[in-house]
Amino acid sequence: MADDGPDNLILRYLREIDRKLDVLTERVNTLTERVSALENMVGFLVTQTAIVHARMDKIELRLERIERRLNLVEAS
Repeated sequence: MADDGPDNLILRYLREIDRKLDVLTERVNTLTERVSALENMVGFLVTQTAIVHARMDKIELRLERIERRLNLVEAS
């Protein structure tokens, strides 16, 4: 004796919408976590790249000094 009147039909649709909204909310939360993790990784990579560049600059300065001491640099 199910009553398939307008009220029951609306409730069914509302429950289905609510279920889909719960799934969508869960997926958005998962994506938000993943994007945050990617942002952290990119930040780490940027920091590491800056460190590598700083070390390369120091090595370049040391190499230039060594070349000057050994007279390997052509006069300009």
